[in-house]
Amino acid sequence: MEINAFKMDGLGNDFVIIDQRIKKINLTKAQIIKICDRNFIGCDQLIYINNSSIADASIEFYNSDGSTSGACGNGTRCVAYLISKEKKLKNISLNIDNHILNSKILENFEVETTIGKPKTNWKDIPISREANTENLNLKIKDINKNELTGGIGVNVGNPHVIFFVQNLGNYDLENLGPEIENHELFPEKCNVTLAEKINDKHFKVRVWERGAGLTKACGTAACATAVAANLKNLENSTTEIEFQLGKLRVNIDQETLIHMKGPVSQIENIKIKL
Repeated sequence: MEINAFKMDGLGNDFVIIDQRIKKINLTKAQIIKICDRNFIGCDQLIYINNSSIADASIEFYNSDGSTSGACGNGTRCVAYLISKEKKLKNISLNIDNHILNSKILENFEVETTIGKPKTNWKDIPISREANTENLNLKIKDINKNELTGGIGVNVGNPHVIFFVQNLGNYDLENLGPEIENHELFPEKCNVTLAEKINDKHFKVRVWERGAGLTKACGTAACATAVAANLKNLENSTTEIEFQLGKLRVNIDQETLIHMKGPVSQIENIKIKL
C-alpha cells in the first residue's frame, strides 16, 4: 500500500498528515506506530484530515505509540496552514472532537490558533481524587538528588502537569517524564513540562508528551505553562514559551481564551509505502 501524505513541523514538533477527505485510509495501530518510528518515516504524531459539515475540516491525532490524543496545538497550526493553502483563505476553522478551533494565517509562516479556555478544576484535568491543582504535591528529584515538591495541573484539551524548576539542565526528563505521566493521580495519563523562569513573561521549557515521549516542542504544553505561570493574573497576560528551536507566544485575553502564535514549516509531500 502506498499513501500520499504530508510532513510538517512546528518548532521541530513534527507530524505526518494524511488527508482522508477523498479516500478513507484505515491504518491499524501497528501501522501508525511504524509510520511514527524514527527508523521509518518518523514523527511525534500522525494526523488525519477528515471532512466536516461545521468547519473547514476535522482532524484526529495519534501519538507515536498509536494512542489517540485529544489535542495538539502545533499540529492544529500546521493543518490550518495546509488547508489555508488549499482553500486560499487566511482564516481556517478545524473541528477537533466536536470543538471548533479557529486559526489565523499570518506572514512568514506564522499561524495563530485560539485554543479555548483552560480548565484547572481537579475533575477536569482529570485527577483521580480531589486535589489542589495549584500544588499537586508531586515529588521530583534533580540529577543531584535534590527534591522538589509541586506540580500544577491544567487541561487545555489534554491533561498537563507543570513543574517550575531553577535549572532545566539539572533534570533528567527522559526518566522523570514516564514516571509522572503514568502516576496514579492521572487516570488518562498526562503531559509533563519542566519550566525555567527567565523573567515574568519568558520561560524556557522541556516537555515529555504522553504517548510520544520527549518532543522538541509542544503547543498545548506552551499554553498550559502560560496558564500555570499566570494563575493569579490570567486575563490579558502574554507569555513567551521558549523551546529548543524557538518560541511560541501565548496570549490569554480578558475572557481567558488562549491564543497561541508561532511558526510552522513548509509543506513536504511524501509517499508512505506500507
